[in-house]
Amino acid sequence: MDMLKVLKPGLAQVLMPVGRALARTPLTPNMLTVGHLFAGTMVCTGFVFTDMLDGTLARITGSTGTFGAFLDSTMDRIADSAVFVGIAIWLATGGHDRLLAAVALFCLVAGGLVSYAKARAEGLGLRCDVGIAERTERLIIGLVAIGLAGLGVPYVLSIGLWILAVLSAVTFGQRVYAVRRAAMSPSPAAGGAGTSGVTEASGSPVT
Repeated sequence: MDMLKVLKPGLAQVLMPVGRALARTPLTPNMLTVGHLFAGTMVCTGFVFTDMLDGTLARITGSTGTFGAFLDSTMDRIADSAVFVGIAIWLATGGHDRLLAAVALFCLVAGGLVSYAKARAEGLGLRCDVGIAERTERLIIGLVAIGLAGLGVPYVLSIGLWILAVLSAVTFGQRVYAVRRAAMSPSPAAGGAGTSGVTEASGSPVT
């Protein structure tokens, strides 16, 4: 806190000219408050495209492997956390909606459980390629809702996050049920526990 007090006067001097320049434009404080959601969405969308590109490059060059799959899945979890923790913080502070902030955090936790269920199942040699909303679908819903909210579309963020929460919970339930059925089957779909690490070894990310 002491460091913030020291830096605050200097930051004010830097931001004051910017504020004066913006004051001569049609922009309002409320537009800036909401508009940075759209800018953040564009940045995250750029990261999504690079995430897709690295997988394509790995397949073209034949460099898919265990560590690449591990690194890709780990970075996916970090990216998801950045998106949903970021929007949760904004909702709890600038957005003044703690309930929706909790929904955003639920989306993050549920999404992590969806991915974990698949990874753990495949580690046990069981197939788990089910679910109405894998990571790509979940991320698209979240980013579209955040981006449209940044453009001023009313209620879209609430609707998007609630839909995402429901879809994530349903997908997790579908995967748990699928694994239960596979585990009780006399001949598991993936051929037993000897195929541990199927997803990582094939170079496919866990979604």
